[in-house]
Amino acid sequence: MAAAVLAAGLTAACGTSSPPVGAAAASVAGPSPEVSSSGAPSATASASASAAGQASASTSPPAPPSTSASTPIGSSPTPSRTRTATPTRTPSQPPRTSAAPAPARIPGPGYDSSVGQAQVDAALRAAKADGRMVLLDFGANWCGNCKAADKVFAQPQTAALLGESYHLVKVDIGGSSSAASALLRKYSPGGGSYKMPVLVVLSPSGTVRTDTHATGNPSLTAEGINSFLRQWAS
Repeated sequence: MAAAVLAAGLTAACGTSSPPVGAAAASVAGPSPEVSSSGAPSATASASASAAGQASASTSPPAPPSTSASTPIGSSPTPSRTRTATPTRTPSQPPRTSAAPAPARIPGPGYDSSVGQAQVDAALRAAKADGRMVLLDFGANWCGNCKAADKVFAQPQTAALLGESYHLVKVDIGGSSSAASALLRKYSPGGGSYKMPVLVVLSPSGTVRTDTHATGNPSLTAEGINSFLRQWAS
């Protein structure tokens, strides 16, 4: 932050020249008075003496030299300094970025028979709010393939993918619940024999994007499930 300094130079004034001191006034020498034979000064001598007196009285002494009040030569004048206004600096601000939403909750292993349409609707509302997809996992607690998928879902990388991009809803279709069976047919209407787990991806609007009952399950390994999740995340 540099202030611009303007130096205003001051010109030192010199004193005025004085007339030479001690100039002698011209002396008027009168002629020698003439004495008349009678002992009285003559008229000529009187006139000469009078003229000499007038000449001496009219001569005035010389004026003393005037002293100038200006800055003497050789002294250092003090320059006047003018400061310009210091510009205000505004700290640079980084561009604003919206914070990433917190990871969605991931259900633990196994299936809850109480989960139904209400939970699916809640997941769809959350998806509309944050833009994630909804993953429906239809299975049963006694299903070996479903247990294998649960183990993969619990792995850190797969759990991160799920929490970042999906709202997971696990529906138990291993019992005799007619509501669960109706929910399966609603989102996987192909019918026939279902090979569990049945994985259905819904968009936030509720549209079915993919249904593994129609396409076949991915490999129930970390590589296979992670590839499936990335494919349908957006």
